[in-house]
Amino acid sequence: MAAGLGLAAVVAVATSVLLAKPLALPATPEAITVVARPIVSFRTGEDKHRFGALDFRGGLVLTSDFSGFGGISGFSLGEDSRFLAVTDAGLFLSGRLDTDGDRPTGLSDVEAAALLDSQGRVQAAHHRSDVEAVTVAPDAVYVAMETINEIWRYPRDPLGQKGTQVPAPAIRDLRRNAGLESLALVSSGPLRGALLAIGEEGATPAADLPGFIIGGREPGTFTVVKSGPFDATDLAFGPDGDLFLLERHYSPLTGVLLQIRRFALADVKAGARLGGEVLGTFDMGYEIDNMEGLAVTRNATGETLLTLISDDNFSLLQRTLLLRFAVVRD
Repeated sequence: MAAGLGLAAVVAVATSVLLAKPLALPATPEAITVVARPIVSFRTGEDKHRFGALDFRGGLVLTSDFSGFGGISGFSLGEDSRFLAVTDAGLFLSGRLDTDGDRPTGLSDVEAAALLDSQGRVQAAHHRSDVEAVTVAPDAVYVAMETINEIWRYPRDPLGQKGTQVPAPAIRDLRRNAGLESLALVSSGPLRGALLAIGEEGATPAADLPGFIIGGREPGTFTVVKSGPFDATDLAFGPDGDLFLLERHYSPLTGVLLQIRRFALADVKAGARLGGEVLGTFDMGYEIDNMEGLAVTRNATGETLLTLISDDNFSLLQRTLLLRFAVVRD
């Protein structure tokens, strides 16, 4: 390195090496290979699997030679083990989550393709790369974009397909880099057919989290009580009508923290302020990273399974982790 290189330039070079979003994304589906290494123990150095209301069923460290793999910020999983994920580089990933019972063993049949706009152009090339959440409906797929704070609708099999923007003016005033982070489709009850969206932060870092009921018969807004330092990163509905919220905090002092809260869907309505129940809070003593994606399914015995995935920010210092827990029955 040249002796005359200033501190600002050194930082810029280091950042470009450590944080490198892919510059080219495939517009049509491209098959990729993902390598999985098992996580045997959730708490470092311990054989324990029960953590409060959560039972650890296994995890994976995921890597790929495909340059666009990483930055996974939204994750949906069907009962048939097919998954759909989005990344904050503006990419769809689809494939199958392979398991041995409830224990995840790998990803197979994985394909990648850029999100496209209504004209078939790559969204990331037009300032729409920060895709943070995905939810699957019977006839469509919806994605949430932070920074620009938009929701887009795609066909049920979205790779290589054009999208259309969903009118949602209420979310446009969210903060630019603490905006639309979580999205879920309501499949039953009075809010059936509506989208629920939750912002990463409120008007200030200490404010309650903003919530939105978009579409359906009873649209409106609600709030989620701010829980300590945590910000929202994803939400998903459980098979019994529960709503699960994935939350994260990061500071240089604490490192990454993870929290999972549960709410009753019946409590979600315009004007509501939701508190919820904390199912688990975890620090860097556990096998966690920047967990941003959450999917909820049911196993063969009727247990609710939570599958989490991390956004590695395309950083050499972070990992793409997939973790699975069962919610312990009362």
